[in-house]
Amino acid sequence: MDREPVIGAVIIGRNEGDRLGLCLVSVGKQVSHIVYVDSGSDDGSVERARMAGADVVELDMTRPFTAARARNAGLEALTAGRDVDFVQFIDGDCELQEGWVATASAFLIQHSDAAVAFGRRRERFPEKSIYNRLCDWEWDTPIGMVNSCGGDALMRVQALKDVDGFDPSLIAGEEPELCVRLRAWRWQIWRLDHEMTLHDADMTRFAQFWKRTHRAGHAFAEGAALHGLPPERHWVRETRKAIYWGLLIPLLIVLLAWLFSPKALLLFLIYPAQIVRLALRDGRDSAAWERAVLLVVGKFAEMTGVMEYWLRRLLGRPRGLVEYK
Repeated sequence: MDREPVIGAVIIGRNEGDRLGLCLVSVGKQVSHIVYVDSGSDDGSVERARMAGADVVELDMTRPFTAARARNAGLEALTAGRDVDFVQFIDGDCELQEGWVATASAFLIQHSDAAVAFGRRRERFPEKSIYNRLCDWEWDTPIGMVNSCGGDALMRVQALKDVDGFDPSLIAGEEPELCVRLRAWRWQIWRLDHEMTLHDADMTRFAQFWKRTHRAGHAFAEGAALHGLPPERHWVRETRKAIYWGLLIPLLIVLLAWLFSPKALLLFLIYPAQIVRLALRDGRDSAAWERAVLLVVGKFAEMTGVMEYWLRRLLGRPRGLVEYK
């Protein structure tokens, strides 16, 4: 590229309050233009975004909402009448870290085969709950060329055009699904060793954790249905693990107890044994034990998401947005 790249941002949100204010300020310092896509907020988010100088797109909420649909709408507004090279996607509950866009854009300029660059997303308040700490652990992904990214990332606009953007029908998991199609076009996805965003999951209750993990199971099943065939095998392993641990193993144990002896119920000890195995594998400290418990319990929530996806698919009933906040 023989000129300075034109970089914009698309922020999506719903009733993020002060978090959106932090997001707008942090993004405004690093890009030339911002589009904020609102999904039915009633907390003044639209006015806040306009006061910060962002263009605002208010989605028609009579149509099914998805984050993918919001990002597509934001990208369309951002590139209307503008020659934009890179777009920073970011959720309204995140704050962009200083210097991130400069680092990521320099990487994309130097690596013409790279469509996506993303960095370390951290939880703002991991000390507030075990669920926030689990999120922070999940965000710590391997560095280098990878298969997928999350919702915060700097992307090459041309690459997005090549694959027609995000799939607006997906209620979750739209970023990894996008990356499947990008890689099919020989585009690369890179995780950089650089701080990118602070995220506020604000997840303090078990019910929130369950909903979020249920949504993940739904995304696993839908992703496997779309791209589960070889060689991609997208989310097939994750879907199978949810079914095995969350449904088949419990059913088998109950069946054995019914057919042979109640003593077969002792086989349920496989679950605490799995917790011990995961905790010892990941460090043996208190955080490792927390994660192990949540990962094992989460398989049941993932299973309900998988089952819901297939039931709704059989009945022809689309799933609406699953919000955990």
